[in-house]
Amino acid sequence: MTTHRTSKRRLAAGTAVVLAAMLTATACGGNDKDEKSSASAGFNAGIGKIANASDKKGGELKFVGTQEADSWDPQRGYYGFMWDFARYYTRQLVSYKAAPGEQSTDLVPDLATAKAEISDGGKTYKYTLKDNVTWEDGTPVTAQDVKYGIERTWAQDVISGGPVYLMQVLDPKTEYPGPYKDTAPDKLGLKAIETPDAKTIVFHLPQPNGDFEQMLAMPAASPVKQEKDTAAKYGLKPFSNGPYKIDSYEPNKSMKLSRNENWKPESDTIRKALPDSVSVTFMANADDMDKRLMNGEFDVDINATGIGQAARATALKDHKDNLDNGQTGFIRYAVMPTTVAPFDNVECRRAVIYGADHKSLQTARGGPQAGGDIAPNMLPAGIKGADTKYDPYEVLKNDGKPNVEKAKAALKACGKESGFKTTIAVRNNKPVEIATAVSLQNALKQIGIEADVDQFDGAQTSGIIGSPKVVKEKGYGIIIMGWGADFPTGQGFSQPLVDGRFILQSGNNNFSELNDPAINTLFDQAIAETDPVKAGEIYKQMNQKVSEAAVYLPFVYDKTITWRSSRLTNAYTSDAYNGRYDYASLGVTK
Repeated sequence: MTTHRTSKRRLAAGTAVVLAAMLTATACGGNDKDEKSSASAGFNAGIGKIANASDKKGGELKFVGTQEADSWDPQRGYYGFMWDFARYYTRQLVSYKAAPGEQSTDLVPDLATAKAEISDGGKTYKYTLKDNVTWEDGTPVTAQDVKYGIERTWAQDVISGGPVYLMQVLDPKTEYPGPYKDTAPDKLGLKAIETPDAKTIVFHLPQPNGDFEQMLAMPAASPVKQEKDTAAKYGLKPFSNGPYKIDSYEPNKSMKLSRNENWKPESDTIRKALPDSVSVTFMANADDMDKRLMNGEFDVDINATGIGQAARATALKDHKDNLDNGQTGFIRYAVMPTTVAPFDNVECRRAVIYGADHKSLQTARGGPQAGGDIAPNMLPAGIKGADTKYDPYEVLKNDGKPNVEKAKAALKACGKESGFKTTIAVRNNKPVEIATAVSLQNALKQIGIEADVDQFDGAQTSGIIGSPKVVKEKGYGIIIMGWGADFPTGQGFSQPLVDGRFILQSGNNNFSELNDPAINTLFDQAIAETDPVKAGEIYKQMNQKVSEAAVYLPFVYDKTITWRSSRLTNAYTSDAYNGRYDYASLGVTK
């Protein structure tokens, strides 16, 4: 489930690349000592395998970035890079496997001794906590700490901004007021979670949800020690139960972390904890950041936005061995609101899909390396049910070129043989999106569709294109956007985009306003299915129905060119963390 809040990470300043990036390379084993799984540094050495595998401890791992986190509070953070980084100081009942590529999307126990004991037809999830899981003050992490941390999500008036899946799944009517208004003496009044003792936690779902453990793997399900909770200020110094603790933090400037001496490595099979310290430096200028990365001053871009255009040619020519070119799990696309004429007619929508120059759109995004692979449908690789070769509009078959004949036939079928006028809406703070809008405008002109490009204020996205009323008033027939999953399933990726029950009056993400009862029913069936493979088959059908509706014109499965310093060890891109390096596994040579 999702609300308008889920858009915050996805739409953020170009850094909000999200979960579930799926890489084209085949995943190899995650054992450092297996020769096949490791690789010396080289181009794409960190994709599907481990670059510079090592168990050596020590040194300072130096992150740099141009974008601050929305919050470092585990219940408030919604930027993808924050979710990856937060594992230095937070743990969850279950988390993602520390392994390259697609293997990383497997859920494994973290604070819990095993994955959930599921009963009651998928409505009850029971966990037992491991021994030796401790806070930075040496006290044990309890089931009550986990429950309290999760309860904080309900306090939307105090700590808003984070994902609200757990709230929607455990308490769909939002009857619990949150811990700050909780009248129970222990502030643990949420009825859907039981903690019979310090080691046992039981979740009771009103309805089964096959993705519930995916939601528990988010930082939002991290424990919080009640006496250390500073409410709205908690993001300034979260109390650690991971391998590192935060020593100092100056927003928009820097953060320093050192080892949490009370973390017990034997209780944590996920985090390697190799560096002695971890630092983050924030700077305003992205080109300057790229230069300083290439100079060796820093090890990795925390935001993982990729080497910018100014430095790209130099990086590819002189530093190719330091680069990985992987997919991010994002799709870049155009969407056609069905409420804006003539896009209330499916044939007019098909004319746009056939008439687009997909090769030119790919070039506008940055080409095959910096832009991504041409996307023939709306489900990225690695989400179960995805088939990146499913090509309903023969985009790949036609090598990305416009299919003018089919476009003109569709125009005739929609009663607009000589074309029509429309408006393309695009964010004014996204140069590559503006470039794709111009590409589309030029291609549509060839088939008689005259499209004006309207650049709107990118900071006002949720109130402009996120308002169906405004979209209709402005006559936005085509909207340029991008999207990635919160967790790697059809629910985590597609539901906010195509389920008709998710059309919101503000902060809407179903811009097409597609409301097909057959698609909505497929979501219900897939979500109730606890077998991920069977759920994937249902999402495959859903994706085909979305293609048939012709409301989306996908451009590319997004890719970036990411810098990996020569000092980095254990560097590999993780599908679970959208093509970023698995931060908790990284080390450095001294």
